[in-house]
Amino acid sequence: MDFFNSVIAFFQTGGAFMYPILVVFALGAAVAIERYIRLVYERHTNRATWDKVQPVLNSGDFDRARNLVKDDNTGVGRLLAMGLERQGAVRRREDIEIAMEESIMESIPQLEKRTPYVALGSNIATLLGLLGTIMGLIEAFTAVANANPAEKADLLSASISVAMNTTAFGLMVGIALLVVHALLNSLTGQIVDSLEMVSVKALNIMSSGTRRRSEIASESSRNDEPKAEDKLEDQQTGKTEEKPVNPDVAQTQEAQANATESEENSKPESA
Repeated sequence: MDFFNSVIAFFQTGGAFMYPILVVFALGAAVAIERYIRLVYERHTNRATWDKVQPVLNSGDFDRARNLVKDDNTGVGRLLAMGLERQGAVRRREDIEIAMEESIMESIPQLEKRTPYVALGSNIATLLGLLGTIMGLIEAFTAVANANPAEKADLLSASISVAMNTTAFGLMVGIALLVVHALLNSLTGQIVDSLEMVSVKALNIMSSGTRRRSEIASESSRNDEPKAEDKLEDQQTGKTEEKPVNPDVAQTQEAQANATESEENSKPESA
């Protein structure tokens, strides 16, 4: 109870500038709470989406993965949706990578939205505290100038003490908002790093899946070619392909056949 009364007394003796500093603190705290809830929710949903889609990608069922992320509004869902869309259309690693980078660049402003206002509130609170102190000192010296010489020292020390309360309150608000701003930036950086990690992992899975499919297709095409045993069987059954005959060779073979036939016809006559 004594602490609460001390805080109220401290606030009341600080002067008129304590109220603007309090308003800045309330606005900065509201923005910080909203951003923290949003970032924590984004990190949780991104992790849940990746845990759901990763086994499907590892199995190579890209069509099912497209259906899973088609209506997903999380950062990872949009990232995978753009990558899988390009994978189904062009199947080039460079195009898929560019599409995923585009999705990350679209997500970053949403993650950093309103966070700079927390740092701005910190600076404003500190400056308002200094301004309140300066204005309090001006009022104190003005009042001391018209006071009795015996009361000047006591009146000046009391006025300076009251003026310093504004600076103290402004610094407390500024330091608190600055720490919160650093925490929000750290959380935003973790989410961006996780998006980049998911992008690299998904890209490697898609590339390996496409390469595996091309190897299977080439192997099946090689299996469709006629084997040596089939060729030998065709030769035995008389299904060999006729090769083109050179005309000169054909004429020579025909002349030899005619000469042999004439010799055989002439042998009985001589006998």
